[in-house]
Amino acid sequence: MKQFTLSLLCVFLAATAWSQTQIKGTVMDAITSEPLPDVTLRLEKSAAETMTNAMGVFVLKNLTQEGDQILLVLKNGFITKRLPIILTTGQTLNLDVITLDVDISAEQQQIGLISLSDNDLNSGDDDLGNFNVSGLLSAGRDAFLSAAAFDWSATFFRPRGLDNANGKVLINGIEMNKQFNGRPQWGNWGGLNDAQRNREFSQGLTPSEYSFGGLAGVTNIVMRASQEREGGRISYAAANASYQGRVMASYNSGLNSNGWAYSVLLARRFGEEGFQDGTLYDANSMYLSVEKKINDAHSLNFTGFYTPNRRGRATAITEEQFDLKGRTYNPFWGYQDGEKRNTREREIEEPVFMLNHYWTLSDKTTINSNLGYQFGSIKSGRVDNGSLRNPAPNYYQLLPSYALQDPNPTAYDFQNAYLLEQDFINDGQFDWNSLYQANANGGNSNIILQDDVIDDSQLSANVIINSQVTDAITIDGNVSYRGLKSENYAQVSDLLGGDGFLDIDNFSVSESQDGQDGDLAQSDVRNPNRVVVEGDRYKYNYDMDATVVSGFAQAQFTYNKVDFYVSGTASNTSYQRTGLYENGNFTGSRSFGPSEKLSFTNGGIKAGATYKLSGRHLIDVNAGYYSVAPGIRNSFSNARQNNDVVIGLESEQIQSVDASYIFRSPIVKGRLTGFYTGFQKGTDIGFFFTQNSIAGTEASFVQEVLTNVERRNIGAELGIEAQVLPTLKLKAAASVGQYTYANNPNIYYTSDDFEGPQTFGDGTTAIKDLHVAGGPERAYQLGFEYRDPEFWNFGLTVNYFSNSYIDFSNLARTANFNQDIDGQPFNDYDTDVARDLLRQTEIDDYFLVNIIGGKSWRVGDYFVGFFATVNNVLDETYITGGFEDSRRANYRSSLEEAQRDTPVFGDRLFFGRGTTYYVNAYVRF
Repeated sequence: MKQFTLSLLCVFLAATAWSQTQIKGTVMDAITSEPLPDVTLRLEKSAAETMTNAMGVFVLKNLTQEGDQILLVLKNGFITKRLPIILTTGQTLNLDVITLDVDISAEQQQIGLISLSDNDLNSGDDDLGNFNVSGLLSAGRDAFLSAAAFDWSATFFRPRGLDNANGKVLINGIEMNKQFNGRPQWGNWGGLNDAQRNREFSQGLTPSEYSFGGLAGVTNIVMRASQEREGGRISYAAANASYQGRVMASYNSGLNSNGWAYSVLLARRFGEEGFQDGTLYDANSMYLSVEKKINDAHSLNFTGFYTPNRRGRATAITEEQFDLKGRTYNPFWGYQDGEKRNTREREIEEPVFMLNHYWTLSDKTTINSNLGYQFGSIKSGRVDNGSLRNPAPNYYQLLPSYALQDPNPTAYDFQNAYLLEQDFINDGQFDWNSLYQANANGGNSNIILQDDVIDDSQLSANVIINSQVTDAITIDGNVSYRGLKSENYAQVSDLLGGDGFLDIDNFSVSESQDGQDGDLAQSDVRNPNRVVVEGDRYKYNYDMDATVVSGFAQAQFTYNKVDFYVSGTASNTSYQRTGLYENGNFTGSRSFGPSEKLSFTNGGIKAGATYKLSGRHLIDVNAGYYSVAPGIRNSFSNARQNNDVVIGLESEQIQSVDASYIFRSPIVKGRLTGFYTGFQKGTDIGFFFTQNSIAGTEASFVQEVLTNVERRNIGAELGIEAQVLPTLKLKAAASVGQYTYANNPNIYYTSDDFEGPQTFGDGTTAIKDLHVAGGPERAYQLGFEYRDPEFWNFGLTVNYFSNSYIDFSNLARTANFNQDIDGQPFNDYDTDVARDLLRQTEIDDYFLVNIIGGKSWRVGDYFVGFFATVNNVLDETYITGGFEDSRRANYRSSLEEAQRDTPVFGDRLFFGRGTTYYVNAYVRF
């Protein structure tokens, strides 16, 4: 009887196992026919999910669905497959072999990475800003985000009007956004494309297992030796956008039988100049990652990379300069000994080292502990002209408009204008010989080159936990710490033939009544009239200490009809400046020693849900409210000179909601999203020279401080693609938004030319309902992709952009606009004329046509291929952005400028590149 019972039980268990509904099969590379490990297989409308083993085999068990279903087959670097299947209760569906094609768009994503890196590296200039959103690097599988990353980024388009400080970029779980301005510094890891193919992206407010994130989402770049595809890759790229050539070699060992894995990469990018004249490019990249799998529960990974790079910078130009020299004109360079030399070089040397511990506590729970250290410097060069006139070749007094500024120019004025025009057309560049000649008499230099240096040391540490409590509930969380010590100073980089340089403020000398130096002119009154040489610090010198302690917790719930999540965060941020020089304009503790210690406690919550109407129709909603501390840049009104904290400084408050309708079928995929975001209590600081009277001065270099800034972003975005043939995909994308200021924020001005903060009227600037500058608010795309079974592809997109605005002068919209130098209203002030003068300039609409293509071959055990893009095929001339000049910002001077045929101080504009190309050839083994 006992034996019978045991036999019956065995039969019952076997029958039960046999009657399970499951799917099995093997996933292989379509080109190599090699098995693919770590492929995710997921059944739509279900929490059921599994991954392939080292042999590419999978079994998806315990399924409760039946009938028509969709099986998703996903792996980074390969084209996602959506397989229609039919499940029968109690039966096993054997799919045999599933092949995945290498996603050629992965190469395109790498080009997107290069593009973003180059744009951000170039846009470190204070007058350009930073427009690209880092999370789009992983946007290959959404038609809208793909368009925004690869076709629209060259126009400085910002999805939902968001700066990339609104998103988080992580490497191996460690946040890389700079504490100075909240933005990632792409130059710190440029050229590491082959080592950054594994990326995890959470769009917008959607949940991330690593971080609470921000409005622009979270990107985690996985640089872990065991996760890299085994094998090597050698590539060479030729381009004309930012650099002319790039060579790269990488090798990944894979995990060997002893539990070791390593990855190495070397790369170089170079060019005498990119599309713009004089923009040299000199960059090297080195990467090493070593991982030891200690046992099934523990792995230890070391990652280090060093990407020193040097670039020549460019800037905005006026319409007059564009008409005379074209869109490639760059005033920052000139010939020296027959070679182009840029006066505004930027050099970045910030190596990064990381140690990551991965602990698989159980099948359901993992703990990831990370330690990172980043140090080094960012140097931004420029000319310090001492007491001499501005030597810039595009200085306003060297342009024809200056000679013709009078309402009734004379014959002599026209003759002078012609001579200036011809000089500018035939040259218009820095005269290096004259710079050296200015110092030719020996002794101290009258003009030098300086570097503005930021020398950072940052320690980062965090612990990330992920636990699948049940099949339907997942818990994520982390605690993190970042400590920054930042040294900021000016450094003499080239005396241009002289023996030394007198470290005083020559403007203070020239503006003093007796023309004497005195304390007022001293950069450091404790070391008066100091003569500095190359390598010395001078002009300003201070330390900035910053710490951030934060944490977040998140719960995700997955059910048949609805998925939802809730996430919360809390943080404390503190800053303190320590002045190492006692500035003559701000003596004592106002500039020397420690400042007030700033502390900001912030928090937030977000939640969202996805309701599955059916396998093809989904509704997704996300909402969040949180606050963020101001960056270091916007916390001190002029950190280079003093300890003054911004008056009325507060954390910015953000509320956001978005709702999406998502459609997915084997042929058509689409997403339509509406969004709203509100910003309150924002802060922004600008620096510029103005000839408008402030506190009785005729001209001043000022700091313009805006607080209590409110903005409102509202709009919709659409992405849709249709696989009309196995080889042909049609796609379309659109973004329609309106990004405006929602109030008249507070404004005040500081300067070493006058005492204390200065305001006008009620202390606000009238900018409500004006548009936030930063790329087009509306963008549209139509395109197609053709992928031939013989492994070649071709694609074309047509893109249209409109509703883009240049940045306006806040000073011109204060009560100062209608006041003369004596503070009295202009007697000729006309309200209607003033309204026209203050109307924000809208940039003309434009089209861009881009094409992509590639081909790959298998030659024995090697894979050879190339990928190419040509952007702006029709060589369209267009403006990507710009800003009004605040040098003359009152009614009378603005009217004079408007009445001239060519303004002396016209809007400063950024022109887009013409036709550019990128061709990348590679061998993979």
